[in-house]
Amino acid sequence: MKHQSHVNSRFALVTAALISLLLSSASLAVSSKITRHASSSDLLKGKIENIVVGSRGTIQLGNAWETPVDDFEDVWSINSIVVSGGTVYVGTSPNGGIYKYSLGKLTKIYPKKSREKPAPKKAKDKAKVKAKKAKENKDANEPNDPNTVQDDDYLSNEHIFAMATDVSGRLLAGISGDKCRLCRFKNNKYEVIFEPNEVKYIFAITIDTGGNIYLGTGPEGKIYKLSPSGKKPQLLYDSQDKNILSLAAGKDGFIYAGSDSRGLVYKINPRTNTATVLYDSDQPEITALLFTEDGYLHAAATSAKIVQAQTKFAAQSPLAGRPETKPSKSAGDTKGGLKLKIANIKGGTSKTSAKKSSPARKPARPGKASYIYKITPDGFVTDIFNEAAVFFCLAEKENKLLVGTGNNAQLFTVDPASEQQTIIYEDKQASQITAVNVRKDFVYLGTANPAKLIKLSSSFASEGTYTSDLIDAGQPATWGKLQIEADIPQGCKVSVASRSGNVKDINDPTFSSWTSLAEVTQPVQLRCPLGRFCQYKLVLQSKNGSQTPIIREIAVASTVPNLAPKIESVSVSRIATTSKKGEFKISYKAKDDNGDKLIYKIDFRKIGRTNWIELKDELEADNFQWDGKTVEDGRYEVRVTTSDGRSNTTKTKLTGTRISEPVIVDNTAPVIKRHSVEKDKKTITLKLQVSDKFSAIGRLNYTVDSNAKWKGTMPDDLVYDTTDEDFTIVIDKLDPGEHIIAVKITDSLGNITYKTFEVNVS
Repeated sequence: MKHQSHVNSRFALVTAALISLLLSSASLAVSSKITRHASSSDLLKGKIENIVVGSRGTIQLGNAWETPVDDFEDVWSINSIVVSGGTVYVGTSPNGGIYKYSLGKLTKIYPKKSREKPAPKKAKDKAKVKAKKAKENKDANEPNDPNTVQDDDYLSNEHIFAMATDVSGRLLAGISGDKCRLCRFKNNKYEVIFEPNEVKYIFAITIDTGGNIYLGTGPEGKIYKLSPSGKKPQLLYDSQDKNILSLAAGKDGFIYAGSDSRGLVYKINPRTNTATVLYDSDQPEITALLFTEDGYLHAAATSAKIVQAQTKFAAQSPLAGRPETKPSKSAGDTKGGLKLKIANIKGGTSKTSAKKSSPARKPARPGKASYIYKITPDGFVTDIFNEAAVFFCLAEKENKLLVGTGNNAQLFTVDPASEQQTIIYEDKQASQITAVNVRKDFVYLGTANPAKLIKLSSSFASEGTYTSDLIDAGQPATWGKLQIEADIPQGCKVSVASRSGNVKDINDPTFSSWTSLAEVTQPVQLRCPLGRFCQYKLVLQSKNGSQTPIIREIAVASTVPNLAPKIESVSVSRIATTSKKGEFKISYKAKDDNGDKLIYKIDFRKIGRTNWIELKDELEADNFQWDGKTVEDGRYEVRVTTSDGRSNTTKTKLTGTRISEPVIVDNTAPVIKRHSVEKDKKTITLKLQVSDKFSAIGRLNYTVDSNAKWKGTMPDDLVYDTTDEDFTIVIDKLDPGEHIIAVKITDSLGNITYKTFEVNVS
C-alpha cells in the first residue's frame, strides 16, 4: 500500500507540473507564424527537377524522359518530327538535313546518306564526342568551311520546315531554300515530286481524308494541292499574306490555313478553290493548327517579337473556382496510400499565402502574349490559354493540348476541361521547343539552340525534387513542423529535408547543411538550426511510375522568440479648437515583431525635474488627450511606454519606451511690464513694454472709447518674434474731455490680456 501511495503521489506531482507547463505555454505571446505555399506564383520561385508545377499550385512528378540524340552535326534547330512505325524522322536547319532515328541509331538520309553511327546515350560516349569536337576546334552551330571536303554535300541555305507521311506511309518533306521542292522518301531514297514556282519555303504539309496533299508556302502565301500520288499539282488558294505557316484538314472536307503577318485563320473549300476568313486574331502569326478528338479546331497565335518575361500562368484566376471534372486515375487514387491534410490554423499566416486569395489578374493584352484559340465548327472563338512566350508547335495527348514554346524551351499541357495548365518539361540548355509529335505512349520533342531530340514517356519519373525559395521569418526563428496537403498513392513516397541561415542569399556558404530526408506521413518537425531564413526540399518518389504524389499546399511553422516592442514615434500637439483650448493630443506609433497585443502607459514631467508623473495607464488606443490646464505653465516632456504583457507571462513580457520632444504648456496671457502716456494738445502717445514668459507676442490691438473696430499696430522693431516687445501707439484728433484707450494683447498661443487707460484732453 505504501508503494501504491508513493506512486500515486508521484503521479500527482508530475501531472501538476505538466498542467502548469501547459498553462504557462498557452499564455505565451510567441505564437507560430505559418507560411503557406499554395499557388503557382509561390511554387515557381523554387527549383524543380523532374517535377511539374500546375497552374493551380500543385506539385507532382514529371514524366520520365530521355535524350536519344543531342549531338546533331551542324544543326541549330529541329523544325519538324514525323513518327512512322518505330522510326523517327527529324527535319532540321540551317543545312536542310533530314535524319532517321531507329533502334538507337541515327542516320542522315538527306541531302546524302551518311554512314550510320550509334546515338550517344551514355555520359562517357557524350564526353568522347565533345572531346572530339574540341580537338577539331569545331562549333556545331557554325556552317562548314566550303573549301573543305565533307562526307555530305551540305546545302547551307536549305531548311526542312515541314514533313508528313502520305497514305502509303512514305515520308514527305518540304525542302525550303532557293530551290524549293517537295520530296518523297522510300528506303532512304528520295524523289522530287513537285517544284512550285515563285516559292522558297514550304512551311506546312497536311493530308486530307482522301490522301490529297496540301502545302502551305511562302513568301507569297500560296496553298497548293496534289493528288495522293503526288501528281496533278494545282494552286488551291493565293492569299494576300506573306506566308502560310500552318495547315489542318478537317473531316468536313475543308482545309484550314494559318497565315503570317495578319494572323488569319482561313477556311478553304478545295472543290471551289474559294476561302473565307474564319478568325482574325490580334497576333500576327498562326504558327500551328490542330483538330482535336472532340472535333474542335485549335490555333496557336503568336508573335516572334515577344521578349518580355512575365510570371508563368499569369492569366490564371485563383478566385474563379474550377470546373467539375472527373478525377485523374494517377493523381487522385490513394487506395492503400495516404491522404494528408494541413491543420486549420487561425491567424498567424505569413503574407506569402496571401497570393492565393489575391484578386484575379487580368489576362495579358493582345500583342503582349501568345494565345491558344478554340474554334467551334460554327466559327465561335474562345481563348483557352495565353502566355508571354512564343508558341511554335501544337499537339494533343489524352484530351490535353501540348504547346511547345520559347524562349525558355517549355512544354505546356493545357486541359480545357479543368482549365489547368502545367509545365511538364523544361529544357535547361535549349532555348525553344520547336517540334512535337505524339506517338502512342510517347511524346517526341525537338529543340533549337541547341538541337536535341527528346523522348517523353507517359509514365512518371521515379524521383523528383522540389526545392523551395527562402522563407523569411523576419528575425532568427525556431522552425517548427512542415505540413502538406497531399494525396500519396500506394507505392509513392514524399520526403523532406531542410536547412537555415541568416543571409538572404540562397547560395551563401554559411547556410546550414541539409538535414537528412524524413518521410512525410504526418506533420514533420524541421531539424534545421535557429535562423532567419529557412528552405525546404521535397523529394517525391514513385515505385513503378504509374502514379505520382500530388501536393496541393505546403505549410511551414516558425516561431520568433519574444522581442521587445518598439515605440517608433511620439508626438504632442496642441488642439487648435477653441472649445479645447489648452488641451494637447498625445499620439504614438508602436511596432511588435511578434504581433503581440500592446498596451500603453503615459507619463510626464516638467523639464528640470527627475521624477515622472503617471498620466494614464492600461491604454489600448494609440492616442490620448491631455488637459494642459491641469498643470502649471512650463516646458514638459511626455514618455510613452508600451508593453506586450497581455500576450506574455510576467517573466517573458517586455517593454519599449520613447520620450517626446519638449512641449510648452502656456495658459497665461502676456503682461504689460511698463507703460507711459504723453499728451500734446489733441494727441496722445501711449508707450507699452509687453512680455510673456513662454510664448512670443502674437498681436496687439487697441480701440478708443469702446469703438467696436479694433485697430492693429506693429512693434517698434516692426516684427512679432520674441517674448518681449515694445509698442508706441499715437492717437490724435481727440476731442476735449475724458477718453478711454483699451488694448488687447495676444500671445502666439492665443492667451489674451485686456488693459484700459483713462486720459483727459484739455
